[in-house]
Amino acid sequence: MTWTMPPETAPQDRIWMAFPREGATLGTTVAERESGYAAWTAVAHAIAEFQPVTMIVDPSESARARRMLSAQIETVERVIDDFWMRDSGPTFVHADDGSLAAVDWIFNGWGGGDWTSATHDRGLARFVADLAGVPVIPSLLVNEGGGIHVDGEGTILLTETVQLGAERNPQADALRVEAEMTRTLGTSKAIWLPRGLARDYEEFGTRGHVDIVATFPAPGKVLVHAQENTGHPDHATMRDIRALLAAATDAKGRRLEVIDLPAPDTQTDAHGFVDWSYVNHLVINGAVIACAFGEAKADARAADILAAAYPGRRIIPVDARELFARGGGVHCITQQQPKPLT
Repeated sequence: MTWTMPPETAPQDRIWMAFPREGATLGTTVAERESGYAAWTAVAHAIAEFQPVTMIVDPSESARARRMLSAQIETVERVIDDFWMRDSGPTFVHADDGSLAAVDWIFNGWGGGDWTSATHDRGLARFVADLAGVPVIPSLLVNEGGGIHVDGEGTILLTETVQLGAERNPQADALRVEAEMTRTLGTSKAIWLPRGLARDYEEFGTRGHVDIVATFPAPGKVLVHAQENTGHPDHATMRDIRALLAAATDAKGRRLEVIDLPAPDTQTDAHGFVDWSYVNHLVINGAVIACAFGEAKADARAADILAAAYPGRRIIPVDARELFARGGGVHCITQQQPKPLT
């Protein structure tokens, strides 16, 4: 049996999410927590206008979820540690016959930071796969869904500080990681990025997830975060990554067309340089749920670029500032379940 991860533009059956629960990630004050709940809810409601959404809800948050979520959104109770479904949930793939399966990576809380736990989330991928009624493909690789992007034609983007990081896979080398991606996702060409954005290496960071850096809107094309401020630490990082991607070829031997997606104008917050990125969007049936940052000009420019990159899909901006304040964006809190091909 072989499996293939389809591109995120492939037709989908639903989006999976997890409702926030109290803890370090959500915030320490009532205002912070309320802002977090509202941000996750806004994303869920935006998606639900286009396709089904299933929300995993910790029992401690069941009453709040019932109050805040519309009847369009299905809820399922389960104890969870955190609520970044892209990372703790499964990665869905197609089998040879077009049926669906789910890759269950080992999840260790992004390398085991002291602010999180993987006690319950370690089993979340299998739980979701069981709800979806699909078989599980076990993997011994520590990995998260936000650490990969595929073009659906054999190419995968990876980051050296994620899959090869000592806190995740101390015994792995690039060849072993690539072999596991081939086995579970059907990829044949890996493009390794050296690192991610600076903020992603701080307390709530993932140490370099690619889904805030670059993504494939279509085979042969790559959208890349562009930080144009030379004083921002991500300027040099993205200059080098852009050059790497412009020189790369994909699994089909094509030179990649690099499309810049400029960062918003805001450079810092109370904690230092921000990593606000329009790359961290979610593609769904007929639409793109885009990150917005309260900047009319920059948000509109990003929406225009996304509309050109995803022709025929509506661009739906959702304020992502409260998501990024907690370590991620729209893509990070969602996981798509593609339709079977049969």
